[in-house]
Amino acid sequence: GHAPEKVVFGVRLRARLGCKAVVLTNAAGGIDPTFSPGDLMLITDHLNLTGRNPLVGPNDDALGKRFPDMTEAYDHELGLLAEQAAAEVKVPLRHGVYAAMLGPTYETPAEIAMVRTLGAHAVGMSTVPEVIALRHMNVRAAAISCITNLAAGLSATKLDHSEVEATAKKTRARFV
Repeated sequence: GHAPEKVVFGVRLRARLGCKAVVLTNAAGGIDPTFSPGDLMLITDHLNLTGRNPLVGPNDDALGKRFPDMTEAYDHELGLLAEQAAAEVKVPLRHGVYAAMLGPTYETPAEIAMVRTLGAHAVGMSTVPEVIALRHMNVRAAAISCITNLAAGLSATKLDHSEVEATAKKTRARFV
């Protein structure tokens, strides 16, 4: 629910201070039927369904070119390093496409059916604006989702933020 420029302020500040690579993390609802709460997913690509983009408006050329290429929004080399690190500590790391929705509500079952049809494996309300801003500034980005719950309509229970928090807390040590 925050303005895109506020959402990306932190990553833009890091980039301006010289940061060359960022690994983002988030909590996400699992859409892939093989995913379970507590799984970790390396984001390989995204669907920006928020209706927002932090680059809308006049371009600040000091930050980057007007039309940044998003072909490799998630840096392949950083992804390989994440895979190696996960393998070294024997933590399974899934892969998939992350669908970003505006929130602050959880998605409806129909929206989950839609994003599954579009190729999403997980859904959440963050990360994509930050990745767009980082790529605009030519900063390498990787992102890993903690699947904290099954997305709307995929579980016998209603979505509850306390479930998200409990799963994140339970998964924290393995994630770190």
